[in-house]
This record gives sequence, C-alpha cells and structure tokens, in this order.
Amino acid sequence: MAAIISIGIATLFSLVGPLIIRITIDSVIGQEELNAPILIANMIDKIGGVAFLRRNLWIPAVVLVSFTLLRGIFLFYKGKWSAEAAETVAKNMRDDVYDHLQHLSYQYHVNAEPGDLIQRCTSDVDTIRRFLAAQFVEIGSAIFMLVFSAYIMFSMDVKMTLISLALIPLIFGFSIVFFRKVKKAFKLMDEAEGSMSTTLQENLTGLRVVRAFGRQSYEVDKFEEKNSINRDLTYKLIRLFAWYWSVSDLICMFQTGMVLIAGIYWTSVGNITLGTMVVFLTYIGMLLWPIRQLGRVITDMGKAMVAIERIQEIMIQEKEIMEETGNQPPITGSLSFKNVEFQYEEGKTVLKNLTFDVKEGETLAILGATGAGKSTLVHLLTRLFDYQKGSIKIDGRELRTIDKKWIRRNVGLILQEPFLFAKTIKENIGLGKNEATEEEIYEVAKVASIHDVVTGFNQGYETLVGERGVSLSGGQKQRLAIARTLISDTPIIIFDDSLSAVDTETDASIRRALKERSSRATTIIISHRIATLAEADKIIVLEKGEVVQMGKHEELLKQPGLYKRIWDIQNSGEEEETKITIDKYAN
Repeated sequence: MAAIISIGIATLFSLVGPLIIRITIDSVIGQEELNAPILIANMIDKIGGVAFLRRNLWIPAVVLVSFTLLRGIFLFYKGKWSAEAAETVAKNMRDDVYDHLQHLSYQYHVNAEPGDLIQRCTSDVDTIRRFLAAQFVEIGSAIFMLVFSAYIMFSMDVKMTLISLALIPLIFGFSIVFFRKVKKAFKLMDEAEGSMSTTLQENLTGLRVVRAFGRQSYEVDKFEEKNSINRDLTYKLIRLFAWYWSVSDLICMFQTGMVLIAGIYWTSVGNITLGTMVVFLTYIGMLLWPIRQLGRVITDMGKAMVAIERIQEIMIQEKEIMEETGNQPPITGSLSFKNVEFQYEEGKTVLKNLTFDVKEGETLAILGATGAGKSTLVHLLTRLFDYQKGSIKIDGRELRTIDKKWIRRNVGLILQEPFLFAKTIKENIGLGKNEATEEEIYEVAKVASIHDVVTGFNQGYETLVGERGVSLSGGQKQRLAIARTLISDTPIIIFDDSLSAVDTETDASIRRALKERSSRATTIIISHRIATLAEADKIIVLEKGEVVQMGKHEELLKQPGLYKRIWDIQNSGEEEETKITIDKYAN
C-alpha cells in the first residue's frame, strides 16, 4: 500500500512539471494571461506575481528541478517498499508451499515428479515475486497517470484531450488480446520447463547408473528433446512479444502524431497557446509509456497467474489427516492382523484375508514375489495407508485409533533404497534422534556393522557422504540407514528388504547384534534370502496378497511350496536364480 501511495505522489509531481513549463512559456516569457490551477496561481501571487518571475527566470527552473527531485525520492521509496513487500510475500509463499508438501500423503509423493515440484517452489514463486516487485505498482502508476493527466487536460482543452486519448482504448483492447494469448503460451512453456527440470533431476540423481550402462548418449538425446520443446515454446512467446511491441509502437506513434498535428494547427490559428501544446505533447508522452507498458504488465500478470495456478494445484491437495486423537498408549510390540484387506484403487485388491499374530519381541519374516504386497503390509503398519477392511491391532489396540505421529515414532522403517542427506555420517545417523550423543551413535553403528568402516575413513564420523550418500557403496549406505533407525530405539523395527545390499556375513552380524542389543524389539524382516529369514520366530509367504504358507523354518521346509523351492536353490549355490524363481513361482 505504501508503494502505491508513493507512486501516486510521484505521478502528481511528474504532472506538475509540464504545467510549470506552460506557465513559463505562455505567461512569464510570453504575454498570455496567467492560466494556472488555483493553488499554483496563489503561490505566484504571494511571491510577487508574473512580473517578479520575469525578473527571476531562475525560479521556475529551481521549482522544476525541485519537483523532479521529489518525484525521484518517492520513486525510490516506491521501489524499496514494493521490493520488500514482494520478497516478504515470496518468502511466505515458499514457506507455505514447502510446509504443505511436507504434510501431503505418501501416495501423492509417489506419483509426483520431484523436478516439477522444485520448479513450482522456486521458478513459479520467483515469477510471482518479480511481478509484485516490478509490475504490480505499475498498474497503479498507469491508473494514476491516466486519471490525473486526463483531469488536467480536460480542464485545459476538451478537443485536444479527446484527440490525445482517442487511441488509448485501442491500446487497452490490444493488450487484453495479447494477455489471453501470452497466458496460454506461458503455461505451455512453464510446463515444458518443469518437464525439462524433471529430466535433469532424474539424470543427475541416477548419474552412476547412466554411466554404468553407457547410456550417456540416450540421456543427452532425451534432454535435447525436452530442451528443444522448451526452446520452441519460448520462441513462440518471443514472437508474441515482437508482435505486441511492434503494433503498440505503431499505435503510440500514430497517437503522438495526431496530437502534434492538431496542436500545431490549433496553435497557429490561436485556439490554444504554445505552452498548452507543449503540455499535451508532454502528457501524451508520459501517458503512452505506462499504457504501452501495460502490455508488459499484463504479460507478467499472465505469467504470475499461471504460476499461482500451478502453486494452487499443490495447495488444494488435501493434507494427510493426522488426527490428534490423544491416544498415545505405550507400545511394546505385539501385533495382530485379522482379515485385513487393502486396495490402492477400486477393484484391484492388493492384500486380502491377511491374518497372523506376532508376539512382543518376536521376529516375523516375510517372503514373496514382487507385487505380492510385502511393502504394502508394512506401509499399513506405519499408517502410510489405512486398510479398508479387517483389523490391525498393536498391543490389543486398533491401529486406526492411535495417533499417526505416535505410531511412526514407535515403528522404525528401514527401506530397501536408503536415502542419505548431504551431511556428515555423524549427522545422518543422528537424524533418528534429537540430541543424540556420540556414544549412542557409535553404539548403533556397531550394531549396524558400520563402525569399523567409518573409523577407517580419513575424517571418520565427520566424513561428508554427498547427496543421497553418493560417496558410499550400496551396503555402506544401507548400514548407515539401519543405524539411523536403530538410534530411535523403537519397539517395532521393520527391514523392508533392507538387508539385501549387505553380504551374508554382515547380514548375520547385524541380526546377531540386534538380538544382543534388545530382546524386546519386535522385528519384521522382508527378504529373499532364506538365511536371513530362517532364524525368525514366524515366517509367512505371501502370494498375490494372501498368506499361502506360515510357520517356522523347519516347518516350511517340510511343506511343498515357494519357501522350500527357494531354500533348495540357495542351498545348492544358485542364489542368483532366487528372485527369478520367486516371480515365476508366484505367477
């Protein structure tokens, strides 16, 4: 608001300048009778009238310079305050979008493209910021200039004013047509840029995979295709700009020519004074620039509106419902699944009639083909998704009645693909617990069989792992992720195929250390490695979302089925055939 007021005052000062020139030409240098607004006329009378000004021609010059300086001061504050307001709005918008993204559902982030989300949180917000900082106040400037100058011009000469404003509606209409076209073009360009950003983000994230498979040329071609689409859409936008500026220049020059021809004629016949003609020419020049700039303002407004729409597409997504029921019971780890069913979409059941129990402190092992529902099962347990039928109870309490935040604080989930932040090893492990001590970090690192590896690095626990842990091997990243989860000391620990990246010896070492560390933690292990599953208190085999086998290792070896088949393969030294066999057997 302060910026709008400043531009209004600056506009008034800029309009006073031509009036001073008019008075000087017509009444001070010339012999015309003083014709000025009452306020200016009174001021001239107080200092001695027109005769005094004729003897002191420096006074109009000083007044003109003074008004110009005052205009400059208010323009400065206009820029300062509008920039501060824009930066504040942009910061708040980024904070709101980022906060909203943090609270959207797991399913939303599974389907979303990270590159496009980054584009919306950065480039789109910056588009809005630039519009607010540079163009929004220009709308006020154009309105003030049109209203104030039209009032003054009508008070001087109606016919000249009508000629001076004759083509203004045409410029407005042309700007609106341009706005509609450029808004559509910018939306397409913005989406193309988002797609290009996604391609770039995916490539940089998977750079090692690209190089390992020698796919650099393919990735370059894919990026060039996205880049070419973005370039072509940008060219289209540039051509629209070229048309607008060319046509608007023609209209503005024609308008100025009309004023000049009419002004010269009416001055020569004595209908208006020379000073009046100068005022009209000056005003029309001052008026046409913000009107002509309206096209740029409207263009940036179109961009800002598209950016707002793209951000709004995020903000209208419903946040994950984190009902604060106040039900935060102590959790010890006993689990009970009774006839549980779950569907991601109508008609496609992922889990059905799922029934089993796990006692406190026991280890449950899960074997199954890809798509059998193993990860979905543990996602239900952490309430990333909610089951549609049946019952899941923890320590005798229905899972749905327990706060989601409380559940997730008490269930440690170690994913198959660990994510590490671009921090030190110490900081990555410490993320699992606020204010974790060095002793606690070292302890869980030993349990995860990573302590000796870390101490072998030159900087030890202060070693930076790089984005996504790029500087570490797959097994090292997995063990760090295990340590990070263990430091939370949750009563339930889930290994979602997260031991697959470590060798058999390390796998056994981790499981042995877990038993020694805490016999009370209920553990769920998903794996294709029978040696990992064999020591579990209970093993279930999933096939197409149903439990087809259940029991201990010795019991399942006596039954024909997938478990015994995998055991035979791995026991015969053909472990590389395991996953192929699992998928073939399940299908």
